[in-house]
Formats: sequence, structure tokens, C-alpha cells
Amino acid sequence: MGQPSSQASNAIIYLTYGAFLVTGVWVAWLWRGQSKKDFLAANRTQKAIPLALNFIASALGSGILFTYPEISTIAGVQGLLVYALASSLPLLAFGLLGPIIRRKCPEGFVLTEWTRQRYGVIAALYLSILTLITLFLYMVAELSALQQVVSILTGLDGLWAVVAECIVTTIYTALGGFRISFITDNIQGAMVIGLIILGVITVGVETKVDRSLVASSDLLGTSLLGWQLIYILPVAILTNDFFISGFWLRTFASKTDKDLRIGTSIATVAVAIVLTLVGVSGLLAVWTGAWPGDPPQEGSIAFFLLLEQLPAWVVGIVLVMVVSLSTAAFDSLQSAMVSTGSNDIFRNRLNIWWVRLAVVLVIVPVAVVALKSPSILQIYLVSDLVSASSIPVLVIGLSSRCYWWRGFEVVVGGLGGMLTVFIFGTVYYGNAKDGANLLLLEQSLYVSDWSAFGAFVAAPIGGLLWGFGAFAVRIGVQWLLAKARGHRFDAFDQLPPADPPLYTGSREQSSDENGGEPVTIGKASSSRGKFL
Repeated sequence: MGQPSSQASNAIIYLTYGAFLVTGVWVAWLWRGQSKKDFLAANRTQKAIPLALNFIASALGSGILFTYPEISTIAGVQGLLVYALASSLPLLAFGLLGPIIRRKCPEGFVLTEWTRQRYGVIAALYLSILTLITLFLYMVAELSALQQVVSILTGLDGLWAVVAECIVTTIYTALGGFRISFITDNIQGAMVIGLIILGVITVGVETKVDRSLVASSDLLGTSLLGWQLIYILPVAILTNDFFISGFWLRTFASKTDKDLRIGTSIATVAVAIVLTLVGVSGLLAVWTGAWPGDPPQEGSIAFFLLLEQLPAWVVGIVLVMVVSLSTAAFDSLQSAMVSTGSNDIFRNRLNIWWVRLAVVLVIVPVAVVALKSPSILQIYLVSDLVSASSIPVLVIGLSSRCYWWRGFEVVVGGLGGMLTVFIFGTVYYGNAKDGANLLLLEQSLYVSDWSAFGAFVAAPIGGLLWGFGAFAVRIGVQWLLAKARGHRFDAFDQLPPADPPLYTGSREQSSDENGGEPVTIGKASSSRGKFL
């Protein structure tokens, strides 16, 4: 690889971080008078194009340089297309379901607020814990990927890039909150698109494909794994996106439903194209002979093996792209975690300076775990399995016809889905130890058997079966109690809607400069959701 000198690499990395820091602090200064509500969210303020850029920036990250080229080396074109579409198409769900949830919960800004309103406090806290754990895992994965990418591309210790990113994003996120993340993501999203276009042109000009390797690689055909992924990836990624509060913050930030639908549609197309182009580098690595190499290397570094054949200035462009990708994804996760914690745990009662302190404190455990360089793909898969168990039983409550569905069913169903995966693994492998290991997907997703496929079938189906079983038990117990006590059986009575608005206390009406709908500012209040 035409590796830049250490001086050039350091200059590229830290000047890019410096530019983002200056931009973030400058924007935070312009918004220095914002309220706590504005610090945590930006409801009904954003038009379609900024939304699209934000969804793009939030959906990507430096980890894509490992995962998408790797799937190309294993499952070929079929696997890559499935992965790219499965990662991008779920963004349309926010354009479809977002307006419904915004109508049901007009002053919320995360999914857990609707959960509290619909299912009660216990179910909301259950979902909040899963959401915070997911955000934590994604932040760990992002920093771990950044460390590995910088080390591979430059030969430098990636630790210092991780430290720089944590400092930069923490400073401007603590100063400006979600609005700063939103504005910087506009810049970073546009930069990433431009840099990827430039990188694709460069790779296309500089790369020399060996046509004999194309035919012998079998990457243009289909495979068992490729067919399995058609089911696994859409289920895993669609359900997991529900846990990413950054997407919900942007959903609630859309000025109108039309802006939301246009923004998510643009983002879906852009993300699909970007991920496909990044993944093609794995194919090119095989077809140029760069991968697997001698000695054979893992498919996750196929992108970097391809870069070894390209000039140093190409690596410089990739470095800027990596820093932009990682910073955009990381500050989105950072602001999402703080906004979720403030809303769900403290009910937005914390002083804004305590919220800013939380931004700083969250980064410490994330950085410590990330520096151990865990498997990025395994982190995503564990999170995906949890979401596949929990989200199907949660979204039943979106239908007004299912008013009888309660928080008890959501919690039991989510936990039961994970138990079902363990039971499936124990039966499949013949022992409980391997069944427990399947919960962590230690054999990865890319195996030649049916274990991973079975796990992602067992999680949602098991969750639904446990959920309906819990419903039957609850109804039965409530009927017996009503009969024993001589009370009317009211388990199927429809609950009255929550009294709007969902925020009480000191009230203030505000609207955006372009005449958007007024938004009421205040503290979160209790809702009418029921657990039992």
C-alpha cells in the first residue's frame, strides 16, 4: 500500500478533527441560548434535504469498511446486494411509521416515550434499557472500528484517533446537544457522499482486474448463505433500527410528514448506493488477487488489502472519509444516548448542566471497552438478536384494534424470544453450552449450517408465541380474580387516550422561523399506558 508518511497521516487525521471541532463549537455558540428541550430534541423543525443527510450520516460509520467487503468475499454479489438493501430499506419504515407515532405521541422525541404512553412505565423502562445497551454497543463498535482502520491504513496507534474523536464529539455535543449533532451531520453526510464518489472513481481508474479470477471466484453465483441472508438481514436490521434513538430524534425533527417521507426516501437510495460501492471493494480485492493473500487473511480486511495496490494519496482520501464517517455516526449515537436517558430515566427534570455532564461521563466506559477491539460484527449481531425478539411484540400496539395488548405481553414476549433462541440452540447442538453460545452468535453469521438462520427465526416467532401466551395467562388470571371478587371483568375495555399534551409544568409555545406547527415545551408527565 502506498502508505502516507506518519507526519502526513497525523496531519490528515487531526486537521479533519480540528475542522469538525471548530465547526461544532461555532454552531454551539450560535445556539448558546437554546432551552433544555432544544438541547435534547428539535421537533418539527427540519426540511427534507437536511433530514436525508442526517439519516445518511447516522446510518453509516467506519465499520462499513469491514462488514460489507467481508460479505462480498463470502457470499458474493448476492450477499452484498442483500446486505446493502437490508441496511437501507428499513429507513423507509421511519417515513411510514413515524407519522403514526408522532400523532399518537406528538411531543415525544424517542420511541420509548410512545412506549410509556401505550404500555406503561415498566415496559417503557424495559425498552429504554435495551435501547441504551444497543446505543452503548454501537458506540463501542464505532470506536473499535475507527481504531482498527487507522492502525491498518497508517501503521499508527489507532488509540490516539479514538481519544481525539471522543474529545471532539464530547465537547461540541455537550455544548450544543442534538441540534449541533444535526447540523454537523449535514456537513459530514455531504462530505461522505462526495468522498465516496471520488474514491470510487479513483479505485475504478487505478484497479486492474484479472478476468480469470472473476470466473474462478464463484462470487457472481448464488449460495446457501446468500439465500439465508435474504431472511436474516432484513429481520435483524429492521428491528434493530427501532432501538437507534438517533433515527427517532430525526423522525420527530421533521417539519412535516411529507418532509419525513422525502428525506427517508432520499436517504434510502443514497445509503444503498454507498454500501454497495463500499462492498464492491471486497469483490475487487478477490478479482485483483489482493485477497485472500499469502498467508490468507480474513475477509473483513479485504478493503484494506485492495488499498495496498493504490497510491498513497488515495489512502489520504480514505482517511478523511473514515474520520467523517466515524465522527458523524458517533456524535449521533452520543446525543441519542443522552436524550434517551434524560427522557426515560430522569423524565427531563435534570438541569441542562447535569445533562451536559452526562455527555462527558457516558464516553468513559465506551472508550474503555472499545479499546479492547471487540468483534464489530458480533456486537451488531447480538444487538440484532435482542431486537428481533422484542420489536415484533412491541409494534402490535401501533394498531388501535389491538388496544387489549399490554406491556406485560411486550416484556414477556421479548424475554421469551431470547429464551426460545437458547432452547433452539440446545436442541440443534445437543447441549446447553452451545445453546447459550448461540445467544452471542460466537460462530458469527457466516456459517455453513442453519444455526444463525434458526436463531433469527426463533427470536421473533418465539417472542410472539410467548407474548400471546402471556396474554392468555393475564386474561385468565384477571377473569378469575374478577369472578372471585365479584367485580366486572374489564380486561377488554378500551383505555381512554392520554390527555394531550404529554408534557406538563411551565409552558411555553414556540414555532420555527418558517411557520411550522407550535411545539409545547415543558416536563414529561405520566401517561395512561397500562402494564397489566
